[in-house]
This record gives sequence, structure tokens and C-alpha cells, in this order.
Amino acid sequence: MTADPVRWLWAALAVGLWLLTIGLVRWSQARARRAAAARSAALAPAGDAPAVLVAFASQTGLAEELAWMTARSLSDAGTPARVALLGDLQPAELKAAGRVLIVASTTGEGDAPDALSRFVRQSMKTPADLTGLSYGLLALGDRTYADFCGFGRALDGWLQRSGAAPLFDRIEVDDGDTSAVRHWQRQLALLTGSTVQADWTPPAYDPWRLVERTHLNPGSPGGEAWLMAFEPVGHAPAWVAGDIAEIGLPAVDGQPEPGSREYSVASLPSDGRAEFIVRLMHRPDGTPGLASGWLTGDLVVGDAVEMRIRTNRSFHGPSPETPLILIGNGTGLAGLRAHWKARAGRPHGGTWLMFGERTRAHDAFLDAELQAALASGVLARVDRVFSRDAGDGRYVQALIPEHAAELSAWVDRGAAILVCGSLEGMSKGVHEALEAVLGAEALLSLTERGRYRRDVY
Repeated sequence: MTADPVRWLWAALAVGLWLLTIGLVRWSQARARRAAAARSAALAPAGDAPAVLVAFASQTGLAEELAWMTARSLSDAGTPARVALLGDLQPAELKAAGRVLIVASTTGEGDAPDALSRFVRQSMKTPADLTGLSYGLLALGDRTYADFCGFGRALDGWLQRSGAAPLFDRIEVDDGDTSAVRHWQRQLALLTGSTVQADWTPPAYDPWRLVERTHLNPGSPGGEAWLMAFEPVGHAPAWVAGDIAEIGLPAVDGQPEPGSREYSVASLPSDGRAEFIVRLMHRPDGTPGLASGWLTGDLVVGDAVEMRIRTNRSFHGPSPETPLILIGNGTGLAGLRAHWKARAGRPHGGTWLMFGERTRAHDAFLDAELQAALASGVLARVDRVFSRDAGDGRYVQALIPEHAAELSAWVDRGAAILVCGSLEGMSKGVHEALEAVLGAEALLSLTERGRYRRDVY
């Protein structure tokens, strides 16, 4: 043990900063919960009628959005409602509600949203006493994944094993299918005995104009990647790092509902434009993908698109004082870029980027920008790997055990970890590598405290 007073002073300062970081994170979380509680209270005015609990389990923000639409519909029909994050509720609170409507997303291959980690581990591990509880469940999923609506189905099974009674059969939504959502609305009408708006007003899209499109990887052995920039037309949108853009697709071959695509936003409102990294995809027959083909090829600079930027709380970053580790691959660099840009020009706890792509010669996305961010201190360090290069051949997850001691030290200082990129391969590999270095329980604890967040697709 040292007697050097200078060392003791630095140690005390480090502990103080760590405690300050924890306090700021908890204050921010408490403020968000108070705002949501106030918003929910407006839907459940004072009176004798018990409020219907509307709970959500969301990964990208869509389930939360549908939960609020559900609560507003109930309130408009004269049925008080309140909204809560399912992960914040205990089984006893569910039972006490008497009646609950749940909107639950599945992420990855049948997994619960990251924010539900504690709920799954503690509440769903065994059946609870939910006798007397009636519930309705809207499960969101994507049939392109093997375990379609896996978490929604698991939640449904747990509720019934716990003695809760379904108000109606589970409703499953494939990739935002509007007919399934309308079926949910019809069930709400039956519950309230009043007409519920036949079609919820779709989210308002605003016009944005394509102002720049840059090919990031000419000559790459992988698919073309393009940095695209859109400026708002006649409006001033606000968003934060981690949020998602939803772009409406043009009608094709007379399709009445061409749908939309989601992209991680790579810029901030202060940039004056929304930027994305879009990979050109191809169908099995070799033709360009519907969305990526249109955005990277058919759309002309100066053309307008319909777009909105949606809040994605599950991928918001920590306070600037918190050390931040960013891990990703491919077009996932977009979602990470917004986070390091948000720290530019202000004191921060340090930002470390780990990134993987195919070749250094062709796929060193945004290299000049990364070097400038390093030189200015916006990024404390950058580690990159290139899987197709001779002498390298590594994927981004290989960086984690290679820098295990440094990564552990950052986590011990209170660092948060954000992962963005491909679900297949990268996300699973990174998760397994983090478990091996930090320990499964420690990584689970980081997840439950919001210090390990993912935006994978």
C-alpha cells in the first residue's frame, strides 16, 4: 500500500468520477421514467374506473410506439389506461392490475429485448402466481428468422403457466403486418365496447431530399456500401445518437402498401442532415433489393423521400462522462458513428472503437474521418480488423480477447458497451467473446443496468 498523497488524491478523484457517472445515469433514467409516468397519467384520469395496464417490451422502439397507440385508443374509448415497461414490473404488480395488454418484440433468434433481461431471468424463470389476471398479447416478429415471435410465445406460455387467462388468442405480427395490427384493434373494440379507430393514423412521414451519395468501398469483394445524406424539407427534426430512421418505399407494381425500411442514423441534428450507410443487397435471382436498389441506384440526388426518425431508447448512449466502447462491423458503423460524433467538442470519458470489415484496401470505411477523430481526441483508440486480408483474416470479435485486459479495465471504470451491425455471426461472436472475457454474470449485469446495448439486424 502506498503512502504517496498524490496517488491517494488521484485514486479519490477516480472514485469520485465513477460515483458521479453512476449518479448521472440513474438520474437520467429516473427523469425518463417520470416523464413517461406523467404521459401515462394523462391517459388515466382520476375516477372510479380501474386503468388497464398496457405493458411493452421493445428493442427498436416499435413495440413502445404501439403500446402508446393502444393506450390512447383505450382512453379515447372511455377506458382509462396506463403504460409501463414490462421489465420494470414485478409479477405481483401484474396480478394487481387485473387486466393487462402487452406488446412484446422478439429480437435476434427468439430472444427477449435487452431491457427485459432481468425480467426473463428473475420473473420468467419459474411460474408466478398470476391467478385472476386477464391479458392480451401482441407479439412482434419477423418470419425471416427461425424462431418467429420466440419471446412473445415464451411470454404467452409463462403467463398461462402462471395462471393468467388470455382475453383472446395471441396475435402475431410479421414485420409490421398491418392486417395483424388491425386485428389487435378489433380486439380492443370488443374489450371497450366502443368503436376503436379502424386504422390508426400511420406515423407521419416528412419530406427529405437526397443531397449526397458516396460509394464507400469501390472494388470491394463484398456488396457496395454507400454513405447517403438527406436534408429535411420544410421541417426541423430532432433526434439523438442511437435513433432509427424509417424510410417509406415507393409503390412497386401497384402494391398498395410497399412498406418501409429502417436504418441506423449516422449523424446528428447539428449536422443539418440525416446520414446512413446502405449496403446494396441482391435477391436470389441477382436483381437489386427493393429498398437498397432504389436508394443506391434509382434515387437521384435532388429527389425527395418520405421519412421519419423514430426514438430507439434501447440504443441511446450513456452520459458523456462515461467511458464508451463501440463494437461493430459493416454498415453497423453508421449507428456507432453518431455516438462518437455526439461527444465531439465536449469533455468525455473516452471512446474506443472496434470495427471489422473485409479488406483494408477497399473497406476502411470513413478512414480519414476516423484518423481525424483520433487526432482530436474524440476517439481514444481505434482497432480494426479485415477478414479477407492476408495476414489478418480476423473478425471484430477477435479483438475482444486480444485486448481483454484493457477492455476489462475500461469496464471497471464504468464503461458502457454498444454493439451495432450484423445479427448473423458478428453479434453472437461478440457476445460470446465478451462473456469469455468479462464473465456471463457480469455481462448480464451490464445488460440489466443498461451498460451493454445492441442494435443488430
